[in-house]
Amino acid sequence: MNNRTIEKLRRRFIAISMVALFLAMFFIGGSIWIANFVATRNAIRSYLDSIVDEEGNRLRPDLEETYDENIPFDELMLANMRDTSGFWVINYDIYGTPIRISGVYNRAREQQLVQTSMEIDTSNPGYGHSGEIFYKSVDTPDGLVVAFMDATAESSALARLLYITFVVCLSGLAVTYILVVHFSHMVVASEVENAEKQKDFITNASHELKTPLAVIRANTEMSQMINGEDEWSESTMKQIDHMNGLIQNLVMISKAQEIEDKTDLSIIDVSSVVEGTVKTFESVAAKEELTLTTNIVPEAKMKADASKIMQLTTLLVDNAIKYCDDGGTVKVELTQPKKGSVRLTVINSYKDGANVDYNKFFERFYREDKSHNIDKGGYGIGLSIADNLCRQYNGSIKALWKNGEISFVCLLN
Repeated sequence: MNNRTIEKLRRRFIAISMVALFLAMFFIGGSIWIANFVATRNAIRSYLDSIVDEEGNRLRPDLEETYDENIPFDELMLANMRDTSGFWVINYDIYGTPIRISGVYNRAREQQLVQTSMEIDTSNPGYGHSGEIFYKSVDTPDGLVVAFMDATAESSALARLLYITFVVCLSGLAVTYILVVHFSHMVVASEVENAEKQKDFITNASHELKTPLAVIRANTEMSQMINGEDEWSESTMKQIDHMNGLIQNLVMISKAQEIEDKTDLSIIDVSSVVEGTVKTFESVAAKEELTLTTNIVPEAKMKADASKIMQLTTLLVDNAIKYCDDGGTVKVELTQPKKGSVRLTVINSYKDGANVDYNKFFERFYREDKSHNIDKGGYGIGLSIADNLCRQYNGSIKALWKNGEISFVCLLN
């Protein structure tokens, strides 16, 4: 696991933690608000029930009281304390004309209350509301009896609760985000340590393996000089070469995972680098009786390390030649979709490529045994290294198969 992967893991940990916390807060805050909303609605209905029963009878003795506009302020406050929500009851005759109004209200508002009540459709018996005005309508032989209640205070309390819940949850998310970001470094610290240990192990193991392999090679060559070459010594030399190549590729993996300092990079001519690299494979392709073609846009430039571009091109072209169909074609294309960005595409004939999971091609040491012949060489890590190189440039690599050809498309930014 390289530093880039570890940083991606840390960001994913932060994102998952924050999403989980957001959902938990949303559920808790929403549940509290919904519970209060339901409780408030039930309380309003109970309040209306305490004013008028199911037969239209007034249950409150103070319903016969109508407060005058000249009532002293302190007495009015006492009345408001006794009834936090204003209410009134209107009797309608059988023709729907209001004939009586009573309740706890200011007499100066009587016409306004009647007008407001008339605008509300209370023809259907039962509970209902219009805006902040809630009502209970009871049908009697003498006409409708409707109890009204002004629930502005209750609605304001619900809105205030919603606002407070939102502010508290938002503040909690902000504080938690700071803490999660701080502690996320501690969470991935073990992965960082393991990555460093893995890198050191690969470096040390590669160095330690070179000495015994050199001794085995020297002894085998001496044996061949004395006793002549035979199938056993040739097999030993072939395995030595294979081990040396594997060691070099392991070191290459370790280096490919290192994030380079882009401040020291310069603008390079990617077209020249790719074209020069492809030319080195012309003799290899000719030896394998393959056709190697190029379609490279001139002077495609971007900020990069020329050695990394050469390494990426080498890996892809070498892979294409190794696994190209006999007598097939290898094509290398380079385009520049926008300034500072290039697209490198390497295509080779691959008729047996249908129904293959190409995403696995970028896993280390993966081989598609049905079509890849180990005798052609390779260690199953070239495409993994190519994937690391593309990620270093905030790019991507993908494999596509169509009409008997497989294409490896690299986008570098």
